[in-house]
Amino acid sequence: MTVDIKIIRAGQMYRYYLRETVVGDGRRPARTPLREAQEQAGVPAGRWMGRGLAVLGLAPGEEVTEAQLRNLFGERGRHPYADRIEADRLAKGDSPKKAFKAGALGRQVTVTGVDFTFRPQPTIYLLWALGDEETRRVIEAAHERAIERVLEWIEDEVAVIRYGKDGIYRVRPPGGLVAARFRHYEARSGRPLLHDHLLLSVKGQRLDGKWGSIHTLALHENTVAASALYNELVAAEVCEALGLATEPRTVTPGRRPVMEIAGVPHELIRWTARRSDQIAACLEDLEHEYVTAVDDDGELKFLPVVSERARAKLNQMAARKTRPPKQKTRPLAQLRAWWKTSAILTSGVAVDVINSLLEYARAAAAAIRARVAAVVDVALAAVDVTATVFVMNDGGRFHRRHLLAEARRHLALVLRGRRRDPGLDDQIVAAAISTHCLDISEPKTVRGLESGYRLYTARWALSDLPARRRPPTPAPDPDRQPPADPGEPAAPRAPGQDAGEWEIPRLPLQYERAVLVGAVVRERLRTTATAVRGRAYDVVAHQQAAMPEQLLAPEPADPEHDDQQEPGRREAMDLKALRALRESRTDVEALDLTAERLRYLQEAFTEAADRAHATMNRYARCDDAEMPHPVREDDQQAHRPQQPGPHRGRDAGH
Repeated sequence: MTVDIKIIRAGQMYRYYLRETVVGDGRRPARTPLREAQEQAGVPAGRWMGRGLAVLGLAPGEEVTEAQLRNLFGERGRHPYADRIEADRLAKGDSPKKAFKAGALGRQVTVTGVDFTFRPQPTIYLLWALGDEETRRVIEAAHERAIERVLEWIEDEVAVIRYGKDGIYRVRPPGGLVAARFRHYEARSGRPLLHDHLLLSVKGQRLDGKWGSIHTLALHENTVAASALYNELVAAEVCEALGLATEPRTVTPGRRPVMEIAGVPHELIRWTARRSDQIAACLEDLEHEYVTAVDDDGELKFLPVVSERARAKLNQMAARKTRPPKQKTRPLAQLRAWWKTSAILTSGVAVDVINSLLEYARAAAAAIRARVAAVVDVALAAVDVTATVFVMNDGGRFHRRHLLAEARRHLALVLRGRRRDPGLDDQIVAAAISTHCLDISEPKTVRGLESGYRLYTARWALSDLPARRRPPTPAPDPDRQPPADPGEPAAPRAPGQDAGEWEIPRLPLQYERAVLVGAVVRERLRTTATAVRGRAYDVVAHQQAAMPEQLLAPEPADPEHDDQQEPGRREAMDLKALRALRESRTDVEALDLTAERLRYLQEAFTEAADRAHATMNRYARCDDAEMPHPVREDDQQAHRPQQPGPHRGRDAGH
């Protein structure tokens, strides 16, 4: 993700922010005024943001002072001008207790705010770091506008104030929120990293004028959706202003691709990834310790393979272990000169490419935009979004925020840096919920009745899809390496091979299954559910060009002529598909697909589709009383995968 969130607490945590974060992550000299320390560090002053500023006597873009920060974030949530208010009340004859209370924003709190860190994708801040001044200003402006839009979305759709007994009542802050934004230029490694810290206060005003606290859990739950929105907005703004386009780039095989600016060499991305290399090296050692750890009885402590959840935790440990100390900050002009020199000397990219990076990116964008039209199929997007969220959430259960985050990722993949119509992500989510999702909520609290906390699952069952095998737990053997397949016995260690030199086995990543599920569901709907929207779910040419090859399903075989298929016919079909894919490619680099890979994808797709059809037929013959979800009798027909239709659910609005 490109948006991170951390809690700000009054006391030591706040002092850390005042000592380092507000001065560019450097070390603020003792007894140095805030503005002077920021000038020495070469970073701009913090600026106020949010619609709630007017109530506090602040204005958007106004400079953030140390006293304001101390009152709002360090003094357990007081008014930014609490010192002035308290002095005025004392001068009017109020008691010290009453004067102190006048400067408070409701009850005092320990958690005074959250820190959202916004950073664009590496190719964007590479253009910012190595480009000319105009390019730098355009990217910074797009970065700031994207942060403003995300903050507006949080104010309108996410932030809630809890009040009443146990916080059972929840209301949006009608006046908006208050946040302080601080700009940073570099990472701990010294490489370029444009990013802003948005210190968001938890204080908000209700309709009755009383001050309450924002529910921070809601902010945490929607961080992924906020990150997807920020990525989409900043990329579209930069691409439209500079004439660029985006393309999917696979960082880790099997994981979701990230959208980067097309035409920026991958060697430059690797040049900025010094910390990533250190983390990867440490992660490999931690994974080996994980799969070989034994208890006092000599039995394995954990599974002999690394699951996706375990790998995420090990990755956090590796990041902490390899975290370097902060360096002294430098002015941006000096940093930009150093970065260009370092890139020329150490990245391995030609000098003319670095000096003309924007022109290379524009040439790549012209090739992409000549092949991909800016058209979004809402029905097709609803299928892919539902399938991905269904597979990548435990138990196949999810909330609306999961669909919203995936819809924004889908739009970024399809549009390739173009702007979209406002509300298109909400349209995709609405189509997904009404057509492909079942409401399985059984709320026992007031919060469970809210639309954002309704619980959904897909209309198809997990048994329809390729299952993941749970690995056994064999006894450890120091002379045998962990199995490459969870269902296979451990292989003997090669002669002369030490522990840690073999490849650590990992469970298949969920995104790989999600891609296959999307293809299976689209094929099922294309062959059996043509009544939806009055047409089949065929992928039009421009939509094919906008998607990576993994999302393109092969043509279904004709069951009536399977026994008449000539030898070698399948090979010819694979080669024909390969040529079609190469003709419709959108990336600058050719697709690395072979006939063998196409055969593998086609066999996996056919097997999964057969399993899905068999399960569908079995459920279609079941009695209504055996349906897995408690729904009304008149809704039974609508819930069957063969005849998708509008789903009323338990709420009229779902």
